[in-house]
Amino acid sequence: MDSLQSSVKKKATEIHYKAEVLITGEQLRLRLHDGKLIKDRRYNLRTYPNCFVAKEVMDWLIDHKEAPDRGTAIKLMQKLMDHNIIHHVCDGHSEFKDAKLLYRFRKDDGTFPLSKEVKVFMRGQSLYEKLINSENTIMKLQEENGVKYHRSVSGCDMIDWLMKEGEASSRKEAVELCRRELEHGIIQHVSNRHHFFDSNLLYHFRINFRRRRRVTELLNEDSWTVQESNDSPFCLRKLNPEQDGSSFLSVLKRPVTNEELLSPGAPYLKKTLTIVGDAVGWGFVVRGGRPCYVQAVDPGGPAAAAGIKVRQFVVSVNSTQVMQSDYKAVSNIIMTGPRTLVMEVMEMIE
Repeated sequence: MDSLQSSVKKKATEIHYKAEVLITGEQLRLRLHDGKLIKDRRYNLRTYPNCFVAKEVMDWLIDHKEAPDRGTAIKLMQKLMDHNIIHHVCDGHSEFKDAKLLYRFRKDDGTFPLSKEVKVFMRGQSLYEKLINSENTIMKLQEENGVKYHRSVSGCDMIDWLMKEGEASSRKEAVELCRRELEHGIIQHVSNRHHFFDSNLLYHFRINFRRRRRVTELLNEDSWTVQESNDSPFCLRKLNPEQDGSSFLSVLKRPVTNEELLSPGAPYLKKTLTIVGDAVGWGFVVRGGRPCYVQAVDPGGPAAAAGIKVRQFVVSVNSTQVMQSDYKAVSNIIMTGPRTLVMEVMEMIE
């Protein structure tokens, strides 16, 4: 089993960066379409459909703070060329140039190379979106061996769902599909101890397909390793490990942007909560900034009674929007305001 895990992890790590490039490239393509930078263009008496001008995209990347300068912007687009995401319309240039040259996304002209790895990745992304969009999704908070895992699904439930949705014609075919996705790093057993089985073992997706990628992430190839946990941006630490039932401290595993929280389809739910402070205070701590998050909650305090939890992001305090503020500013609003707080928060859907 150890050799299997090592082999699967190595293979998953090898393709994980490629998967992130695919997602980043696709998100950029959609944003450029929305910005009308991609359109039919005429050059030398010929019309080239769905093209963009290199120099215009350079300006766009800098204006949208996706690149600090033109040199970096060129490197980012070259990464997309190297991974066959974009190409010169006539394939006359193998290097991306900051000039009035026409380039095109291969997905827009049907020339994107569909290797075996890419097909497995795209199938996994399709299943992820279908599961997330399901009204009664089978991905939820579940427990295995005394540990709770967010947005997890049992192997047998996954098989039942695949057959019900017409994604597989038999349980054998469904198991083979899930095993391919696991071997390519798309899904994993929650503690990474087992291959995929048609059983009550729990599995979850290793990749958060909906997280908004910044194009500059393309240059951080060494930092893109396969995540060994669910796509929650938080991990929890006990404040008093030696005590049972002790309260928890939330710690961010990765930066979270307002854009990610508010993007369409993001797995976050907004709540409005009212907290009536007592003689001691409200009983919670916020940290971070742009946006702030709830780091700790006194289990016996007013905040806990009102529904404030660790791992929530703070949207507003008494009608004041604070998603662009740091924790010091938010704390000041709380401390100098009335005893009753009306807070909007966002938390990940479980």
